[in-house]
Amino acid sequence: MKIIFMGTPEFGAIILEEIIRGEYRPILVVTAPDKPVGREQIITPPPVKVIAQKYEIPVAQPEKILNLKSEISNLKPDLIVVAAYGQILPKEILEIPKFGCLNVHPSLLPKYRGASPIQYTILNGDKETGVTIMLMDEKMDHGPIISNSKFEIRNSKITYGELLKDLANLGAKLLIKTIPKLIKGEIKPQPQDESTATYTKILKKEDGRIDWKKSAEEIERQIRAFDPWPESYTIWEGKRIKILKSRILKAIDTKTYPIGKTLVAPQNELCVQTGKGFLIVEKLQLEGKKEMGSEEFLRGHSDFIGTILK
Repeated sequence: MKIIFMGTPEFGAIILEEIIRGEYRPILVVTAPDKPVGREQIITPPPVKVIAQKYEIPVAQPEKILNLKSEISNLKPDLIVVAAYGQILPKEILEIPKFGCLNVHPSLLPKYRGASPIQYTILNGDKETGVTIMLMDEKMDHGPIISNSKFEIRNSKITYGELLKDLANLGAKLLIKTIPKLIKGEIKPQPQDESTATYTKILKKEDGRIDWKKSAEEIERQIRAFDPWPESYTIWEGKRIKILKSRILKAIDTKTYPIGKTLVAPQNELCVQTGKGFLIVEKLQLEGKKEMGSEEFLRGHSDFIGTILK
């Protein structure tokens, strides 16, 4: 069984390692080029490449997947498996493998097509999500469904990073079960219901800026949905502050303060007036400083209370 694997970030890396352990070792791994990362702009390989090199699997990193058409064709793969690769595969690539191209997508398609399904699951407060394996066509997350598996979100404080790992592990297990059934012709692909399709956008760093006019509940979900990326932040006196962990203030306060105003909560924690309710900031990080709890932060920034966050 000759498989080519395509993926880039951690989601793909987890799936790649699990299918290798499940005896589906790819003959080639295709991933994005190395990129500069962090303040130091250190050239860093994508997580999928790291896993491929760990198992000494050949790696290709084309700028455009069509540049690799001849190499892929010469390898005569039976199957291509894609997990968060980052490029839409053209018809010329889709037609190469004998059994087609499978995509492992972290949502119950057709809900949350696109680049950010896991973040949107948390943003919208969903109690259930899952993974879908689909037979790829030329449109984004559009092809017929091969199999899916539901995942109940029992942890009300789950972050994007945590849910990503859960869904990647679920997707890998589902993929290992699905491949032999597909090869034996035991699966009939089911078309997606276009009338119920929803879409997610590519998130950018600026999407993390907190809009304090939103409710405390919405902001708390955003902070978890954007942890660890693109992160949530606010502006205080021209400085960026990352909000790393929060909770909703349960106590009833009949007073209404200006939106974004900082207050002291009963346990000497930082509290912010939102468009609806109060948000307790448990952990934060002022630009250029270390991460700290709100009580520690307030000891060093007594002028913070009473100001308006933007």
